[in-house]
Amino acid sequence: MKILITGNMGYVGPGLISKLRQSYPHAELIGYDMGYFSKCLTNVDFLPDNQLNKQIFGDVRHFHESLFEGIDSVVYLAAISNDPMGNKFEKVTMDVNCKSAVRMAESAKKNGVKSFVFASSCSIYGEADDYPKVETDRLNPLTAYAKSKVEAENGLNALASENFIVTCFRFATACGHSDRLRLDLVLNDFVAGAVTSKEISILSDGTPWRPLINVLDMARAIDFGISRNASKGGGFLVVNTGTNTWNYQVVELAEAVAEVIPGIKVSVNPNAQPDKRSYKVNFDLFAELAPDYLPVFDLNRTIKDLYSNLTEMNFNDHQYRKSQYIRLEVLNNLQNKNFLSDDLSWNW
Repeated sequence: MKILITGNMGYVGPGLISKLRQSYPHAELIGYDMGYFSKCLTNVDFLPDNQLNKQIFGDVRHFHESLFEGIDSVVYLAAISNDPMGNKFEKVTMDVNCKSAVRMAESAKKNGVKSFVFASSCSIYGEADDYPKVETDRLNPLTAYAKSKVEAENGLNALASENFIVTCFRFATACGHSDRLRLDLVLNDFVAGAVTSKEISILSDGTPWRPLINVLDMARAIDFGISRNASKGGGFLVVNTGTNTWNYQVVELAEAVAEVIPGIKVSVNPNAQPDKRSYKVNFDLFAELAPDYLPVFDLNRTIKDLYSNLTEMNFNDHQYRKSQYIRLEVLNNLQNKNFLSDDLSWNW
């Protein structure tokens, strides 16, 4: 079995590679990544990509069709992966998150690939906190990032068949420790603030709803997508991916961190503009289709894991929101040093 993982050098990749190496010990695992965040390693014993059989440095916007020869499954993680990056690089976001995903799927299907797994997002529900949203509810994408995911789902739907199984996981907001940790995610940011300053500063009024999923549970779901056949959801499946117990208001997340880490002050910004990105999500379909791949991490365990890893790192960067742990800061730094062009291509 041969599995191609695009965007493997990001936040989700290390845990996914480890999971797939465990689930498919004899598989040939191939990474394909631009390498923007390859150096953003955190508390590691070895390079997580060492568990791959091959690492290819490449741009999903410019790939050769031979990439898919002999490949059984493609996992598309490559993305401009949050709203701040999407706002600054709007065209690149659509090109990478949507257009390239669809072009890759077309080439994969043409070359006999059996399954294509796409990392979508629950953020496509937008302002929708009146009740937990199911997959058939109206979408309300508010940002370039969310809009790119909706367009990608539509394009992939047109390609799916019983012989080309497409699975789009609408993931809850990611959290938890990774060998390439991000701190531009709400729970991770709160734990980092608690560790460095004994304070959690909520930038909103704390009321928006967020569903969450541990990054290692995302890897478990992707494993299901790779092995899924048409009897489990059809040739094309779009599914909310997470658990109903992980729908929280932002202030509840901060309070949960304060319960784990002693002496923490939680403050909200009562003057903040309303955050329209507020949504509860229903995950019943995922539980029905993938009972053996359900999340195993809860909020408390995830916080403790983040806390212990940051402590082991002697993490004390009070300016972490301007550091390599913030993905937009990494891209800005590479551009400031003239390594990346305006469209995020390497300058060589």
